Amino acid sequence: MAKTKVLERKPLTFAEKTFIPQILGGLKTTAKTLFQKNITLQYPEERPAIPDNYRGVPTLVKDPNGREKCVSCQLCEFVCPPKAIRIQPGEIDAEADPDRAHVEKAPKEFDINMLRCIYCGLCQEVCPEEAIFLQDIFTLSGYSREELVNNKQKLYELGGTLPDQHYKWDKKKSAEAKGNAH
Repeated sequence: MAKTKVLERKPLTFAEKTFIPQILGGLKTTAKTLFQKNITLQYPEERPAIPDNYRGVPTLVKDPNGREKCVSCQLCEFVCPPKAIRIQPGEIDAEADPDRAHVEKAPKEFDINMLRCIYCGLCQEVCPEEAIFLQDIFTLSGYSREELVNNKQKLYELGGTLPDQHYKWDKKKSAEAKGNAH
């Protein structure tokens, strides 16, 4: 059986009995913070600075010419850990859109369920066409579950047009023109 050990406490001083040191310490802290610059933001009018490497809402983007960059390769759908992305591939009508005749397919439907998304950024990293980007949007809300499933149209509205680093479609188009000339 374990022996209990009794610890002797030293008696409190007069100042400790009156709590004067603790009260003065609290007043000192209050006086220090009373004259500091206000750090409260009046949200949503004022927003915090967003770091450069922030991973926000995934969106679809178009190239500078307004063309759809996604080719329904479905890599983002396969790599998504919570399975938040759903793509239904569709065919491209070469006669209706001759600029994209060299592209085999485009997404007929493209949905991202924001209730499942964990903002990991794997979809952006794996996209070979640079069609999906994580934007700096951090206030996404809705009144129902259906409102938080972003369809293709809403994804393009959120993403907009980003400058293309590679001008991939233009290069392919010019390469095809050169190949046809020879």
